[in-house]
Amino acid sequence: MELKRVVVTGLGALTPIGNTIDEYWKGLVSGKSGAAPITYYDTEKFKTKFACELKGFEVTDFIDRKEARKMDKFAQYAMVAADEAIADAKLNLDEVNKLRVGVIWGAGIGGLETFQQEVLNFAEGDGTPRFNPFFIPKMIADIAPANISIKYGFMGPNYTTVSACASAANAMFDALNMIRLGHCDIIVTGGSEAAVTIAGMGGFNAMHALSTRNESPETASRPFDGTRDGFVLGEGAGALVLEDYEHAKARGAKIYAEFVGGGLSSDAYHMTAPHPDGIGVIAVMKNCLENAGLKAEDVDHINTHGTSTPLGDVAELKAISEIFGDHAKKININSTKSMTGHLLGAAGAIEAISVILAIEHGIVPPTINHSTVDENIDPELNLTLNKAQKRNVKVAMSNTFGFGGHNACVLFKKID
Repeated sequence: MELKRVVVTGLGALTPIGNTIDEYWKGLVSGKSGAAPITYYDTEKFKTKFACELKGFEVTDFIDRKEARKMDKFAQYAMVAADEAIADAKLNLDEVNKLRVGVIWGAGIGGLETFQQEVLNFAEGDGTPRFNPFFIPKMIADIAPANISIKYGFMGPNYTTVSACASAANAMFDALNMIRLGHCDIIVTGGSEAAVTIAGMGGFNAMHALSTRNESPETASRPFDGTRDGFVLGEGAGALVLEDYEHAKARGAKIYAEFVGGGLSSDAYHMTAPHPDGIGVIAVMKNCLENAGLKAEDVDHINTHGTSTPLGDVAELKAISEIFGDHAKKININSTKSMTGHLLGAAGAIEAISVILAIEHGIVPPTINHSTVDENIDPELNLTLNKAQKRNVKVAMSNTFGFGGHNACVLFKKID
C-alpha cells in the first residue's frame, strides 16, 4: 500500500526559556539559558541546587483551578502545550471526524511530584492509608493524553509511550505511522515532564548524572565542552499536531514541515551508560534515514541528544561521523539542551520543534556555554557554538536517547 504523507500543522511549547512557541524560539535563537537556582524546595542539603524550571508560569492562567488540582504538573504542562498546538493548527472541531483524531504522548516518569507527596503524607501520619482519591489518576503516565482527549472529544488512538528520555520521540514516530497507514487523519503528539522535585533531583544526584556547577548555573549545561560535568534537569512540554497531507491541504492549513521518517533502536548494553562506540546510535540514525527514503548527504542540520555528559556527547558525535562521513562536517550540529536543560520525556518534542522552526526560519540555534575544547571531539564538526547561524535548512534530524539504551530519531523536511 502507498503510505500517506504526514505534515506538521500545529505547534505548542512550554519551556524553561519561553512559555509559548514564539517565546521559545526567541529564547533559542538568542542563546538564552533557562538554568537558575531551584525555587520549588529548600536545596541546602542537595548536591545540585539548580535546574531549568519554568518561569512566570501560573497554571490557573490556562486551566480552571478546580480542574488543575486534579492534575499533576506533568499533565498540566501537557494540556497547556496541546491547547496551543491545537489552536495553532486552526482545527474546526465541529467538522473534523473525531473518531480519526488521536492523542499519542510521551512521558518518561509521569506524576512524580504527586507520588512523592502522597508517600510523604503517609509516612508522616499514623499509618492509616488516607490517600487522595486523585492519587492514582494524577500519577499514571497515560493520564496526560487522556485529559487532552477528554477535553476535545478526540476518540482515536490514545496512549503514552514510556522510553525514558526517548519517550516523546517514540510517541511522535508512533503517531507518524498511524497517519501513514491510514488509521488517523490527525494526531496530537509530544511529551511532558515535571521532575524538578526532591525525589527527581535526589535520585539523579545519587546516579552522579547531574552537573554540580552551583556557582554558575546558567553555564552548567555545556554540551561538547571539555569541562562538562553532567546534565541540567529541565521541565515543561512540547506538542505537535500531525496531519495527513491531503487532509491538511483540503482545509487550507498552514504547513510547517513534512514529517518524513523516524527510527528506533536499542543499545542493548547498559542501564544508564551509552555504548562507547555508539552502535545503537548509528543504528537508529541509519534506520531513520532508510525510513524517510533519504541519503546521509541530504541532511543539513542535526539537533543532537547532547546532554552535556562526559560519555554521551562523545559517543553521539562519533556515531554521526560514522554515519555521515565527510558530509558530517557540512552539517549544522547543535544541542538545544545547552539552553533548556534536559526535559527527559519531553525532550524529543521540544527538540523536534526546534528543528522544524529551523527549517521554517532558516536559522540554527546555538550550542551555548562552550569555552573549552574536548580533544575527543573532531574539531572539524560544526557544533554551532555560542551563536545562532543562518542556514537554508531543507532536512533536519533530531536525536533522543534514554536510560535503558532506548534510541529514537525523527526527520523533518521542508515541504515541497
